This record gives sequence, C-alpha cells and structure tokens, in this order.
Amino acid sequence: MENNDDYQEELAPITWDIRREGRAWTAEEFPARADRLIGKKLEIAQGKLFWNEETRHLLLGLLLENVGINTALKLGDIRLWKEAIKEIK
Repeated sequence: MENNDDYQEELAPITWDIRREGRAWTAEEFPARADRLIGKKLEIAQGKLFWNEETRHLLLGLLLENVGINTALKLGDIRLWKEAIKEIK
C-alpha cells in the first residue's frame, strides 16, 4: 500500500476559502480535501492530535471551512484572539 505521506506531497496545495460563517464544500472542492484524509487515523502523539503539524493544520483548515471563523472565535478568550491578530499585522 502506498505511504499516505508520500501521496500527500503529490497533491496540489489547497486554496482555503475560510469565511465568517461555515460552509459546505463544492463538488469541485470535495476531492481535494477528502483525499487528504484518506488513510489518516485519529491518533495522539505526545499529547497532540496526529503526529505532525502539517496534518494538524490540514484538519484545522478543513474544520474552519465547515464551521466558520465566528464559531472558532467562540472557543477561546476574545482578548487572546485580538492580541494574536495585532501581532500578525
């Protein structure tokens, strides 16, 4: 069976479309996103989901597209979100 990490490298990068409100993926977007999850098992390594940052970022991007920024902001302290945004600018 093909190593999933090698397969991941062959896929074109995702152009994220993360909005304030969550959304469903279009028929064109679905394969580019779903194919990256094929063969991934939910795992915990050293207290974190998945073994590497790349997989965690992928999952975060997929979830943010589906649930939206507004929902994500409700999960943490708004003051910390604002601090982070200021630092990124």
